[in-house]
Amino acid sequence: MTGILPRHCRHPAVLAATGFGVGLSPWAPGTVASVVAIPIWWYGLSMLPVWICAIVLVLGTLAAVWIVGHACRAAGVGDDGAIVIDEWFGMWIALLACPRTWPAIAVAFGLFRLFDIAKPWPVSWADREVGGGLGVMLDDVLAGLMAAGVLQLSFLACDWT
Repeated sequence: MTGILPRHCRHPAVLAATGFGVGLSPWAPGTVASVVAIPIWWYGLSMLPVWICAIVLVLGTLAAVWIVGHACRAAGVGDDGAIVIDEWFGMWIALLACPRTWPAIAVAFGLFRLFDIAKPWPVSWADREVGGGLGVMLDDVLAGLMAAGVLQLSFLACDWT
């Protein structure tokens, strides 16, 4: 059960942190948010050169750390399940330099969800040891980086085009 109620979403930071309400899904909000992140990437970020996309993701992640910190304070929660902006950025990081093919996107999604849910080190360390908005964001950023790394290594072995 989430500590963020729909009435909290009147606060702009809570609204943004919940993915504009996506995080209020009663079914696996992190997975739903990761799925919602794909069309946003497809129609926006995937069209950018990789280096510009990387800059957008770094700046966006920094802004999201601030947003999540304010949302947690406004709603009186910690790393609440309704906060899914971290899944959006983690998924977008996983998709960085991913070809626009459905098999590659599916693998990026699967790897990101695997690393986000299973929390291998250093994802587990960030989840346990880092607090505040940075802590909420960092484990998903690391899961996204790990997924992107595995995906990029697989591109060396397979033709994803």
